[in-house]
Amino acid sequence: MIVKALVSYDGFNYAGWQKQENALGIQQVIEEALYKITKENVDVVASGRTDAGVHAFGQVFHFETNKNIPAIQYERALNALLPKDIRILKTEEMPDDFHARFSAVGKRYDYYCSYDIKNPFNYKYRNLLTKKLDIEAMKNASKVFLGSHDFTSFASSKIDPRKPRVKTISNIEINEEGIDVQFIFEGTGFLRYQVRMMTGTLIAVGQHKIDIDDVQGMLDAKDKSACRYNAPSCGLYLVEVKYNETN
Repeated sequence: MIVKALVSYDGFNYAGWQKQENALGIQQVIEEALYKITKENVDVVASGRTDAGVHAFGQVFHFETNKNIPAIQYERALNALLPKDIRILKTEEMPDDFHARFSAVGKRYDYYCSYDIKNPFNYKYRNLLTKKLDIEAMKNASKVFLGSHDFTSFASSKIDPRKPRVKTISNIEINEEGIDVQFIFEGTGFLRYQVRMMTGTLIAVGQHKIDIDDVQGMLDAKDKSACRYNAPSCGLYLVEVKYNETN
């Protein structure tokens, strides 16, 4: 049986999604809980990895099990075993051809900044800024990223060179509400560090360090060394993984 799960987590205490030898990943915590339930060595497959400190409102993973437990019951069973900073929101049985990563058709990431630097709780969940950003300048510059482009300049240097670098971004929104600034990115998928590097670049525009022509030049360069801006992981949230209606 293939079980699809929707999970939300606070990434502050973890070294990212992926299980690792010398650090604690969210995947490992979930797999250990599943072993206690199924007594099987279950491999959990996510829609994609999130890095250390990145949070999720709507990460999706799947696993395969031979245990005779209705899929819907895994939500309560897992939440009884998982720490409070990892919550299963929904579990359901899926067709055998469902894959959390390869069946996905789109993703949404949000990034949050805050001007409230005196709030001791913000540093885990917001990129703290000391000066107001030029929102209109950032909105204008964000148009450079819309559409299908080679985002090599805005990706980790550790990405496999054989991996496609062309991604399609369908929507970018930037909203300022009081002391918070929200960036919304929607697209078919994103390279490692891409959202954080695009956000960091737009923040630099909002701080009048660079302008829209500089952003266009970085994108056109298709060179990892072209962009030196990378926003901190604490402000990034995986909000939604999108699938066709059948999934």
